[in-house]
Amino acid sequence: MRTLDLEDLHIFRSVVREGGISRAASRLHRVPSNVTTRIKQFEERLGTALFRRQGRSLALTEAGRTLLGHAERLLQMAEAAEQDLRSGAVRGVLRIGSLESAAGARLPPVLAAFHARHPEVSLELQTGTTGALLRLLDRFEVEAAFVSEPFEQGRLSSLPAFEEELVLITARGAGARYRAADLAGGTLVAFPHGCSYRRRLLEWLAESGVSPGRMLDLGSYHAIIACVAAGAGAAIVPAEVLDQAVMASSVQRHPLPSRLRTNRTHLVWPGEAGAALRSLMELLPKPRRKTRGAA
Repeated sequence: MRTLDLEDLHIFRSVVREGGISRAASRLHRVPSNVTTRIKQFEERLGTALFRRQGRSLALTEAGRTLLGHAERLLQMAEAAEQDLRSGAVRGVLRIGSLESAAGARLPPVLAAFHARHPEVSLELQTGTTGALLRLLDRFEVEAAFVSEPFEQGRLSSLPAFEEELVLITARGAGARYRAADLAGGTLVAFPHGCSYRRRLLEWLAESGVSPGRMLDLGSYHAIIACVAAGAGAAIVPAEVLDQAVMASSVQRHPLPSRLRTNRTHLVWPGEAGAALRSLMELLPKPRRKTRGAA
């Protein structure tokens, strides 16, 4: 079945508004016979009469009145869409994923600025580990995601977004500095598999030939910091997240080796970025540089 044609709807609405074929033809800069033919073809395609003769004028049938309501809405939407495209207005829904650390410490001012600039865009934010966020992208459940290096980029486009200083935390009373060997056989507290910080911590231990005794998997930084404060084990967290945590003073910080201390969060997305996503990119801290290839 052929879908409704906006031009047919425009001609139909013009005949209704002008009260007849001749005046509508003049308004549309067409000859009356052309308008008459288009209306007849439209009625044949719909399988129903839209007008009936009432003396020298045309009156809408019941089907015509029903169609007029739909025509008004569809044509208004088409006109609004054209205006938005011409004006560059950004509308719709932007679904993004983010690490909990970025969502809690880095993104709030960016998202607030985006909302102020584009109040007609609905923002939906979903948090997770880097691995979980990449799976959401694969399933097109989010349009873009803030993930942490290291990650498998594949064909995703990437934009460096934030730099994080990572610190090792333990219960208070530990020595001023901690080496990888000091964690041998102990408990590490981290997000579940798929967390890039967890992966970085385990790789650091492996380089020194040691391994933890067990892993305690938790789903939030508040829980991780609280468990470390209670003496459950050690963890790696972003310094800015720790600064904002209620229990920050209940744990002890330890500097990591320089090669592990700095970590970058990237915004990644598949295909071509939409207008809303491009606008969000403009609000990210500068300088920024589009990259290809895994970080």
